[in-house]
Amino acid sequence: MAFTDRTAALLGRIAVTTQREGRVPGLAAGVARRGELQWSTGVGAADLSSGEAPDADTQYQIASNTKTFVAVTIMALRDEGRLDLDEPIGIVIPESTHGRVTFRQLLAHSSGMQREPLGDVFDTLDFPDRADLVAGWNQAEQVGRPHTHWHYSNLGFAMLGEAITRLDGGDWFASVQRRILDPLEMRRTTLGPSGRQAGTYFVPPHHDVPEQEPVIDVLAVGPAGGMASTTADLARWGGFVADPVAEVLSPDTLEEMCQPQILAEPQRWGSAWGLGFMLVRADDRVWVGHTGGWPGSITGVFTHRDSGTTGITLMNASNSPDPAAAAIELGACSLAEEPPLDEAWAPGSAVPDGLAPVLGVWFSEGTAFTFTVREGRLEARVDGLPSWRPPAVFEQLEGDVYRTVSGRERGELLRITRRPDGTVERMHWATYLFTREPLAFGAHHQR
Repeated sequence: MAFTDRTAALLGRIAVTTQREGRVPGLAAGVARRGELQWSTGVGAADLSSGEAPDADTQYQIASNTKTFVAVTIMALRDEGRLDLDEPIGIVIPESTHGRVTFRQLLAHSSGMQREPLGDVFDTLDFPDRADLVAGWNQAEQVGRPHTHWHYSNLGFAMLGEAITRLDGGDWFASVQRRILDPLEMRRTTLGPSGRQAGTYFVPPHHDVPEQEPVIDVLAVGPAGGMASTTADLARWGGFVADPVAEVLSPDTLEEMCQPQILAEPQRWGSAWGLGFMLVRADDRVWVGHTGGWPGSITGVFTHRDSGTTGITLMNASNSPDPAAAAIELGACSLAEEPPLDEAWAPGSAVPDGLAPVLGVWFSEGTAFTFTVREGRLEARVDGLPSWRPPAVFEQLEGDVYRTVSGRERGELLRITRRPDGTVERMHWATYLFTREPLAFGAHHQR
C-alpha cells in the first residue's frame, strides 16, 4: 500500500532539497517496506541529452553498494563449508604473500591493507586484470595492524571477488547473478550499466555547467564497485536485507553480518562495520546498508531491519551530498509519518509440558526476571527494561535443560532443578542461581 499524500509530499520535499542543495543533475529516490516500493520519485534529468527525469527503472552505477552483494556471496560460501572467515585468504589464493589477512578482516575493512590497487587507479583510470590484481596485492602495503583501526579497502574487496571466482567457478559476478539476483528477480541489476541509464557528471564548484564523466571498465576491481541497479531492484534488495530468504542466505547468517566488527567512527560511535555492511546509527535506530561513490555516480541504500524500511538515493554526479544521510532521512521520515502497524495479538494454544511451574517472577543477584510462554516458547525478561529490548528465548535440548537461542545470554544453558513433586526449586541460567525469593550470594547454601 502506497504512502498517504502527506507522506509522499514530505518525501518529495526531501528529494528536491537534496537535489537542489547538492546540485545533482538527476536524483532518483525511493522508500520501500519489506521489499515493496511504497514511494519513488525522480528530480532533474537522468541524462542531460534527453532531459527526462529518472524513474524507478533508471539504472545508476551503484559503485560500492556492489560490496554488499559480494559479501553475501562470501557468507553463502562460508555456510557451505567452502571457506572459514578466520582463515587467511591465502588458503584460497595461494600466491598471496599477505599470509595473515583473513576473510573476516577483508569483509570488515579491518585488515589494515591499503585502500586501492597499485597504480593510482582513480587517477589513471587504468584498472588491473586478475593477474595484475594478485601481483599488485602482493606488492601492496599493509598500512595498519589488523583490527586496530577501520581502514576502507577497495583492494580487499577485489580480492574477495577473486576468491569467489576460484571457489565457485565462472567469475564472481556469475556467482552473484546465480545466487542472489536471479532468486530475488533483480533483473535490472547488472555488471556495468545497461538499458535505460543515468548519465555520469561532475558539477564544478564555481559554475553550473556539468561535465561528462567517463564510464570506466574496472576489470578485476569490479567486486569493489562495478555493478549498476535501479530504485525498484534496490527496494527488493532492501527487503532481503530486512527479511532474508533462506534460498539466498540463512537469516542467522545475515544477522551475523549485521553485528559490529569494528567502529568506523569511534569519536561518537555513529557508524560501525559489520561483515560487508555499514551500520549507521541515526537517533534510536541502526540502519544497515552501504554507500557508493564512482565517477559520476553517488548512491546510498540503507535498511532499518526491524521495520523493514529501506531508503534509497541515487545521484548522477561525482560531487553529491552524503548518500547515507540522504537515504536514511527518507526512511526515517516515512517511519515518523507512517510507522508499520504492529501485528495483532493472537492467543496461544497450549503451555508446553512442564513449563507451568517455571512461569512467573524469579530472582538472581537481587534482580527480578519474569519467565513467560509466548507462542509455545519459553522467554525471560529483566523486569523494568524498556520494551524495545528483546526477551531471551529458550529452546529445549532435553528434559529440563534449555539453550538460550536469542536475546540476553544467547548460547548459554538454562537448567531447571525440581522437587520430587515436580515443582521447581531453583534454576541456573548461564550458571547463575535463580530462586523465587531474592537471596544474597551463598544464602541458599546456608539454609
